[in-house]
Amino acid sequence: MAYYVRKVAGILVTLFMVSLLTFMVFQILPGDPARVILGVDADPLQLQQLREELGMDRPAPLRFLEWLGGVLRGDLGTSYRYHQPVSALLGSALGVTAQLAVYALVLTAAVGLPVGIWLAHHSKKKYALPVSLLSQLGLSVPSFCVGVLLVSVFSVGLGWFPSMGYTPFSQDPLACVKSLTLPAVSIAFGSAAVLIRYVQASILEQEGQEYVKTARSKGVPGSRILRVHVLRNSLIPVLTVFGMTITDVLGGSILVENLFSLPGIGRLIATSINSRDLPLIQGLVLYLAALVVVCNFGVDLFYSVVDPRIRRK
Repeated sequence: MAYYVRKVAGILVTLFMVSLLTFMVFQILPGDPARVILGVDADPLQLQQLREELGMDRPAPLRFLEWLGGVLRGDLGTSYRYHQPVSALLGSALGVTAQLAVYALVLTAAVGLPVGIWLAHHSKKKYALPVSLLSQLGLSVPSFCVGVLLVSVFSVGLGWFPSMGYTPFSQDPLACVKSLTLPAVSIAFGSAAVLIRYVQASILEQEGQEYVKTARSKGVPGSRILRVHVLRNSLIPVLTVFGMTITDVLGGSILVENLFSLPGIGRLIATSINSRDLPLIQGLVLYLAALVVVCNFGVDLFYSVVDPRIRRK
């Protein structure tokens, strides 16, 4: 029980420190949100009125405490740029990013796990070389470059998928899947390559252990050794990289979402930074921080299931 209490306390402290640091950084950075909103031709009186409306005339510590109190009530403030509640903007963008994330993670797991296991058992064969080189390519090529290539081939060339835009699932399920296919493949191409490498390395490491050699000497079938012993003991490093992948995808792939004009978290992050929309930036950073710590907490929980010795530490 103490193990889980420590983890929850660490999550709360991390979220507070990240929120405080983000607020302090954007107080130090040059630039005036009021001038960004009104433009360079705005007169001083208009700028002063807008600063008062946005609450920018109050001391920074007071504004941070007011924002923190709002967070505890579930109110993340109002966006300077969109004049809408930050929570509503986050909810709308998160719906798109979550669909993209699920699609990309399913592709990542469906390709990365079986291919990694297969490569671990055929790595010395000549016919495994093209697969190994392809996974190396996935590690080397950025996701937005993969996206540009996919658009050139499957959108411009073949016309199978739209090159940009998003169709809600409730409006047209098939069009929604088609609009997310190329972005999901762009993200999954690199993520699956990372997962393949980790799965392969982890299995090869476990197969060199003494317990595997002992099982083989006793005549235990190789498939049973792999299924019952090796895969379970290989899960911890695999869970780590998969948790990192979940965090990365749910955080919104900024370049991919902007490349395909998806109204998700990644595009919202880029817009909020360009417009110096402090309430929206704070809400997004809090979301990203919460996402990271919650995913890490979930991975830690899986660690304790896979290896109960971790709970005793």
